[in-house]
Amino acid sequence: MSVNRILSSKGHEVVTIAPDRLLDEAVRMLAERRIGAVLVRDGEHPVSGIISERDIVRAVSTHGADALHMPLSSFMTAKVVTCTSASSVNDVMEAMTNGRFRHVPVVEEGRLIGIISIGDVVKHRLAEIEAEAQSIRDYIATA
Repeated sequence: MSVNRILSSKGHEVVTIAPDRLLDEAVRMLAERRIGAVLVRDGEHPVSGIISERDIVRAVSTHGADALHMPLSSFMTAKVVTCTSASSVNDVMEAMTNGRFRHVPVVEEGRLIGIISIGDVVKHRLAEIEAEAQSIRDYIATA
Protein backbone atom coordinates (compact mmCIF):
# COMPACT_ATOMS: atom_id res chain seq x y z
CA MET A 1 0.00 0.00 0.00
CA SER A 2 1.22 3.51 -0.81
CA VAL A 3 1.07 6.78 1.09
CA ASN A 4 -1.36 8.02 -1.57
CA ARG A 5 -3.99 5.60 -0.25
CA ILE A 6 -3.71 7.07 3.24
CA LEU A 7 -3.94 10.63 1.89
CA SER A 8 -6.96 9.77 -0.25
CA SER A 9 -8.96 8.83 2.84
CA LYS A 10 -7.37 11.23 5.34
CA GLY A 11 -7.12 14.31 3.16
CA HIS A 12 -4.32 16.70 2.28
CA GLU A 13 -4.75 19.38 4.96
CA VAL A 14 -1.49 20.34 6.65
CA VAL A 15 -1.17 22.74 9.57
CA THR A 16 1.84 25.02 9.12
CA ILE A 17 3.50 27.87 10.95
CA ALA A 18 6.26 30.36 10.10
CA PRO A 19 9.66 29.88 11.78
CA ASP A 20 9.67 33.36 13.31
CA ARG A 21 6.47 32.73 15.30
CA LEU A 22 6.75 32.20 19.05
CA LEU A 23 6.70 28.75 20.57
CA ASP A 24 3.53 29.52 22.54
CA GLU A 25 1.64 29.99 19.26
CA ALA A 26 2.69 26.52 18.13
CA VAL A 27 1.62 25.13 21.50
CA ARG A 28 -1.83 26.70 21.10
CA MET A 29 -2.14 25.30 17.56
CA LEU A 30 -1.32 21.79 18.75
CA ALA A 31 -3.84 22.03 21.59
CA GLU A 32 -6.65 23.60 19.54
CA ARG A 33 -6.32 21.15 16.66
CA ARG A 34 -5.50 18.15 18.86
CA ILE A 35 -2.44 17.25 16.82
CA GLY A 36 1.10 16.23 17.73
CA ALA A 37 3.17 18.34 15.34
CA VAL A 38 3.07 21.43 13.14
CA LEU A 39 5.15 21.82 9.99
CA VAL A 40 7.35 24.89 9.79
CA ARG A 41 7.41 26.68 6.43
CA ASP A 42 9.50 29.69 5.48
CA GLY A 43 7.89 30.42 2.11
CA GLU A 44 10.91 29.21 0.14
CA HIS A 45 10.90 25.50 0.96
CA PRO A 46 8.05 23.02 1.14
CA VAL A 47 9.26 22.03 4.64
CA SER A 48 11.70 24.09 6.73
CA GLY A 49 11.23 22.06 9.87
CA ILE A 50 8.75 20.52 12.24
CA ILE A 51 7.82 21.37 15.80
CA SER A 52 6.44 18.46 17.79
CA GLU A 53 5.31 17.88 21.33
CA ARG A 54 8.70 16.33 22.04
CA ASP A 55 10.50 19.45 20.78
CA ILE A 56 8.35 21.58 23.06
CA VAL A 57 9.05 19.41 26.09
CA ARG A 58 12.79 19.67 25.42
CA ALA A 59 12.53 23.46 25.01
CA VAL A 60 10.66 23.94 28.28
CA SER A 61 12.99 21.52 30.05
CA THR A 62 16.01 23.55 28.95
CA HIS A 63 14.67 27.12 29.08
CA GLY A 64 11.67 26.90 31.38
CA ALA A 65 8.59 29.01 30.64
CA ASP A 66 10.79 31.58 28.84
CA ALA A 67 10.93 29.15 25.89
CA LEU A 68 7.30 29.95 25.14
CA HIS A 69 8.29 33.53 24.26
CA MET A 70 11.13 32.55 21.95
CA PRO A 71 10.99 31.89 18.18
CA LEU A 72 10.02 28.30 17.51
CA SER A 73 12.86 28.06 14.97
CA SER A 74 15.17 27.79 17.98
CA PHE A 75 13.53 24.50 18.95
CA MET A 76 12.18 22.93 15.76
CA THR A 77 13.65 19.85 14.17
CA ALA A 78 15.23 21.22 11.00
CA LYS A 79 16.21 17.94 9.37
CA VAL A 80 12.86 16.46 8.40
CA VAL A 81 12.43 13.13 6.65
CA THR A 82 9.82 13.37 3.89
CA CYS A 83 8.18 10.91 1.52
CA THR A 84 6.14 11.03 -1.67
CA SER A 85 2.62 9.80 -2.32
CA ALA A 86 4.14 6.79 -4.12
CA SER A 87 6.22 5.78 -1.09
CA SER A 88 5.24 2.47 0.43
CA VAL A 89 3.64 2.58 3.84
CA ASN A 90 6.06 -0.13 5.00
CA ASP A 91 9.05 2.05 4.04
CA VAL A 92 7.58 5.06 5.87
CA MET A 93 6.78 2.92 8.90
CA GLU A 94 10.37 1.64 8.94
CA ALA A 95 11.76 5.19 8.69
CA MET A 96 9.51 6.32 11.56
CA THR A 97 10.61 3.41 13.71
CA ASN A 98 14.33 3.80 12.96
CA GLY A 99 14.28 7.60 13.31
CA ARG A 100 11.97 7.61 16.34
CA PHE A 101 9.61 10.23 14.90
CA ARG A 102 5.86 10.14 14.39
CA HIS A 103 5.13 12.51 11.48
CA VAL A 104 6.26 12.48 7.86
CA PRO A 105 5.44 15.29 5.42
CA VAL A 106 4.51 14.22 1.90
CA VAL A 107 6.32 16.30 -0.73
CA GLU A 108 6.01 16.04 -4.50
CA GLU A 109 7.76 18.16 -7.10
CA GLY A 110 8.76 20.69 -4.47
CA ARG A 111 5.22 21.02 -3.09
CA LEU A 112 3.89 19.97 0.30
CA ILE A 113 0.82 17.82 -0.40
CA GLY A 114 0.10 16.24 2.97
CA ILE A 115 1.40 14.72 6.16
CA ILE A 116 0.99 11.28 7.66
CA SER A 117 1.38 10.27 11.27
CA ILE A 118 2.16 6.97 12.89
CA GLY A 119 -1.53 6.84 13.86
CA ASP A 120 -2.53 7.07 10.19
CA VAL A 121 -0.10 4.28 9.31
CA VAL A 122 -1.33 2.01 12.10
CA LYS A 123 -5.00 2.66 11.25
CA HIS A 124 -4.50 1.77 7.61
CA ARG A 125 -2.31 -1.22 8.37
CA LEU A 126 -4.98 -2.60 10.73
CA ALA A 127 -7.64 -2.11 8.04
CA GLU A 128 -5.42 -3.97 5.59
CA ILE A 129 -4.93 -6.86 8.02
CA GLU A 130 -8.67 -7.02 8.74
CA ALA A 131 -9.44 -7.14 4.99
CA GLU A 132 -6.95 -10.00 4.56
CA ALA A 133 -8.50 -11.89 7.48
CA GLN A 134 -11.98 -11.39 6.03
CA SER A 135 -10.81 -12.71 2.67
CA ILE A 136 -9.44 -15.83 4.35
CA ARG A 137 -12.71 -16.32 6.30
CA ASP A 138 -14.71 -15.93 3.07
CA TYR A 139 -12.47 -18.42 1.29
CA ILE A 140 -12.83 -20.97 4.08
CA ALA A 141 -16.62 -20.52 4.19
CA THR A 142 -16.93 -21.23 0.45
CA ALA A 143 -14.50 -24.16 0.40
